[in-house]
Amino acid sequence: KVVAVSAGYAWEITTDMGGWGLAKLLREFGEAKLTGIVNGIDLDEWSPDADAALDGDGYQRFEPNGSGLEGKKACKRALQRQFGLPERDDVPLMGFIGRLDHQKGVDLITESAGWLMNQDVQVVMLGSGRKDLENSLRDMESRHGDKCRCYVGFSVEVAHRITAGCDILLMPSRFEPCGLNQLYAMRYGTVPVVHAVGGLRETVQQYDPHKGTGTGWQFDEAVTNKFIDSLGWALSVYRDNPEAFRKVRENGMAQDLSWERAAEKYEAKLIEAKYSW
Repeated sequence: KVVAVSAGYAWEITTDMGGWGLAKLLREFGEAKLTGIVNGIDLDEWSPDADAALDGDGYQRFEPNGSGLEGKKACKRALQRQFGLPERDDVPLMGFIGRLDHQKGVDLITESAGWLMNQDVQVVMLGSGRKDLENSLRDMESRHGDKCRCYVGFSVEVAHRITAGCDILLMPSRFEPCGLNQLYAMRYGTVPVVHAVGGLRETVQQYDPHKGTGTGWQFDEAVTNKFIDSLGWALSVYRDNPEAFRKVRENGMAQDLSWERAAEKYEAKLIEAKYSW
């Protein structure tokens, strides 16, 4: 058996674009041999009720369900205060956490700055990597310091606090075999907006306003206008239908994203491999 870190990525590596020279061989494996299982998250480290990074500075631990959203609101205020942004409950606070390179798609955010900074929003970003992208973040902050703050570098504590305090996580990766930040975000009631590739497409369910289902928003091509369209829908629901946005949060928190769930699937796959010929 060959197990990729998501079913979506297992399919992508069978394509000529995603297979990096191995696509023909991987296609020959077929679905019986090539499958995908999404990673889990360590709930001792990444869960708002057990997160030591939320002890102090106005942050607080909270339950990963609807009853914990007041605690999440306290984390939002603390994050705004830590980054020097106005403390407002009504403004959608968006975050980005990641390596600054072509894969992670942070350029889609900076290229959207003209539109984004004309909205009533706040953005906090954390990351390091390519110098040109680091400078793009610094430039975005210098032009829009009342709405955008950037931490160029990396801090585990700040990553936890952004995950806890934001309303929306931006994850415009050009490719992402599994992705973990969207899983962390949903556990903390932070709604992901993602490029529909690999594990992102599999783990973030598109919001359906008619059924009240879904855990976030997707866009199907890594181009600025598609990113803006998807983010625009998320912001519209946040502003115009707060109860629906709350439901999206709660849908995300209600999932079992643990390693126990993933381990059960790996165990079943190993047993299948043992007894297959």
